Amino acid sequence: MRGLMHSDGYRGANRVRRPVGGEDKWYEYPRYLFKNESADILRLCGDALDRLGVDWRHNKRNEISVARRAAVARLDEFVGPKY
Repeated sequence: MRGLMHSDGYRGANRVRRPVGGEDKWYEYPRYLFKNESADILRLCGDALDRLGVDWRHNKRNEISVARRAAVARLDEFVGPKY
């Protein structure tokens, strides 16, 4: 998982704007994205996430998103910083 995320992945903050009571409110949360054009590589990434017990979804045809708080924390245990 570490190799996949370090090669084609990203961990960053997702910033979201929502209208609340007539004004825009901003919030952000950490998430992982994994992008690859190969369906086989995406399947390998999804299988690895399943084995680790990490909730994920396809947010685009060629991208996997890990955004739930517990899932991001679990993935943090395995991936570590990208240096």
